[in-house]
Amino acid sequence: MALQSDYYSEDPQFHGGPVPASHRRPMISNDGFVEQGDVFLEESLLRDERRLEIAAIWGAILKHRWVIGAVIGACLILGLAVTLLTLPLFTAKTTIQIDRESSKIVEMTDLAPREALTGAEFLDTQIGLLKSDTLARRVVQNLQLARDRDMRRFAGLDPAGAEVPTAARIEDRLTGLVMARTSVRQQGLSRLVTVEFTSPDPDLSARVANALAENFQTLSLERRFESSSYARQFLEERLAQVKQKLEDSEKELVAYGAQQQIINVTPAGSGSTAPADSASQSLTAADLSAINSMLTAAKGERIRAEQRWRQSLSMSILSQPEALGDPTIQALLQQRAKLASTYQEQLKVFAPGMPEMQQLKAQMDEVDRQLTAAGESIRSSIRSRFEVVRSQEISLAVQVEGLKDSFINLRERNIKNTILQREVDTNRTLYDGLLQRYKEVGVAGGVGNNNVSVVDRARPSSGPSSPKLLLNMAIALAAGLVLAGATTLFLELLDEAIRTPDDLSAKIGLTTLGVIPVLNRGMTPLQAFSDPRSGLAEAYTSTRTALQFASSSGAPRSLLITSSRPSEGKSTTSTTLGRSFAQLGLSVLLIDADLRNPSIHRLMGVSNAVGLSNVLTGMDLQAVLQDADQQGLQVVSSGPLPPNPVELLAGPRLLDLLREAQARFDIVILDGPPIIGLADAPILAARAAATLIVVESAVARRSVVRMAIRRLFQARANILGAVLTKFDAQTAGYGYGYGYGYAYAYQYGQRPLQKKDA
Repeated sequence: MALQSDYYSEDPQFHGGPVPASHRRPMISNDGFVEQGDVFLEESLLRDERRLEIAAIWGAILKHRWVIGAVIGACLILGLAVTLLTLPLFTAKTTIQIDRESSKIVEMTDLAPREALTGAEFLDTQIGLLKSDTLARRVVQNLQLARDRDMRRFAGLDPAGAEVPTAARIEDRLTGLVMARTSVRQQGLSRLVTVEFTSPDPDLSARVANALAENFQTLSLERRFESSSYARQFLEERLAQVKQKLEDSEKELVAYGAQQQIINVTPAGSGSTAPADSASQSLTAADLSAINSMLTAAKGERIRAEQRWRQSLSMSILSQPEALGDPTIQALLQQRAKLASTYQEQLKVFAPGMPEMQQLKAQMDEVDRQLTAAGESIRSSIRSRFEVVRSQEISLAVQVEGLKDSFINLRERNIKNTILQREVDTNRTLYDGLLQRYKEVGVAGGVGNNNVSVVDRARPSSGPSSPKLLLNMAIALAAGLVLAGATTLFLELLDEAIRTPDDLSAKIGLTTLGVIPVLNRGMTPLQAFSDPRSGLAEAYTSTRTALQFASSSGAPRSLLITSSRPSEGKSTTSTTLGRSFAQLGLSVLLIDADLRNPSIHRLMGVSNAVGLSNVLTGMDLQAVLQDADQQGLQVVSSGPLPPNPVELLAGPRLLDLLREAQARFDIVILDGPPIIGLADAPILAARAAATLIVVESAVARRSVVRMAIRRLFQARANILGAVLTKFDAQTAGYGYGYGYGYAYAYQYGQRPLQKKDA
């Protein structure tokens, strides 16, 4: 661990004392380079900070292990007691399937869009209905749970000596119990829903669970029927209104038509229910349409007859199509051809003037005359046909013109009739649609289908669902761990005792220079130190080594050893460190600076007739020096106890003594008095080159040690660090072996401690 003297702070409050890590700055040597070893150690400490925090937590657990064990044990016992004393409950579950349903009263598109429930919202709604008061109350009534003794006892309705509740209060209480003991949950993303009920009786749980599913089915059908009933009632009212409105509009239409003499006819092939503007028309319009059609046909006939007449004028009579098809003319033509043939044959024999020839000629002329008369008759008939068709056209044109005037007058009178007719058609369409929907609702209301079906019925459970021993014990264990952790934290916050080396740095801010183990009963420090392998000897050797590296020049020339309160081991530390430094061949002067309760003369076995008090009053140092039982170590006892030790220590003789002692000895160790309550220690700390504080493990209090350090700060003392004495790794909570010092006292009963740099 980096030593305190290797750091300085710009904050005056840490002048001459321990500097926290947040205020430390590495000292720069005269050559201007950084002390590489200290920087490396500081970086190592930062890397190990988290590991040390975990070790501190583990140390706190070990320190309070009996409290932690007691708390956890109490929680486990309490959990076991609660489990054994809790009434066993049995859970029965039934599984139902809820399909999506959608019902509409009137099939027409809304003017504004309406949001539809999603699948999740629909199932959430159904689950809410399964937890409703209405369903629970219905189950209570159907199963007559008010008469069930187990259920009444479970609901707390039969306490001894209590007032008998009313039937309504019993039903309300049981309804609330059913709702509280009913659990409804969806199975994943499916449409399957599990309904569970818990009670002390497995058979009762199964009956209630099945009753919940069955009554939910019934309620679903009833809601559907009620919806159909409402739809039928609504449609009946609307049908009556629309029917009356249709009758009124038809009456008004008929009355207006009779008043205005508007007669509408329906063309053949049109439906009787077709709208008036497309399937019916007035009588005038019908006549106009018919005569106009006849006029159009007459015009065509007249044009054809005229063309035929004009064609007959430009053609010979016998080439007319009518002549070619006339049998009389065909017979005459045949007769003429026969007479002409006979005439030509006779002409070969007889002369044209012969009577026979004249007779044939006369016959031929008669036939020609008859042919001409027949042709003229045909031409006359063609002309007559043309004249007749033209007369019909003229007559029809006159009638059409007359009907046009009548139709225009009728259209003016038919405007309101059309409006009335459209109103009648609209009312008839609305009436027909409502009537059709009324029939559909009636059919749908009579169908007994249901969107709720039972998949698995509930069966009595073979074992209780609660209490669960393992779960309760796990909860008790978790609660015990939490409570034990809180108790440990609370005890740690209240604990001001400095027990471990980490407490010195965490609670006080001092660098730990040594950890001195507690001795076994009957063992004196001198006996333990006399054995180089003892834990105490190794610990003080480690402390001596740390002091040797306390500064760049080595161990301080004058060192004050003090403590916050008496009996913390400062005198033992002073004598043992003096012996340890003497073992290195150094000349050591041990001064008992406690002029109130000296103890060095007893520990070192020297006289206390003369000593420090004599030197401070004018005696020479050489006159009070006494040899100890170890080579290189000399002792100055306290001497006679003065009435005013503070005045003696504050005088100039103390500085002269220290200068002379430092000139003659390699190191001067002052065993000072306690700090709290006395002014001696701050005066000595101000005169000495360095100060070492002794802290007794598990006895020293944080507030007391801090107060002592504050007093030393006020005296501008140079505090190197602290030595933790009487340390017991077992009682301090470090049973696995603490990481300070060396393997302490293998033959003296101390547990071996792992080495760690001081």
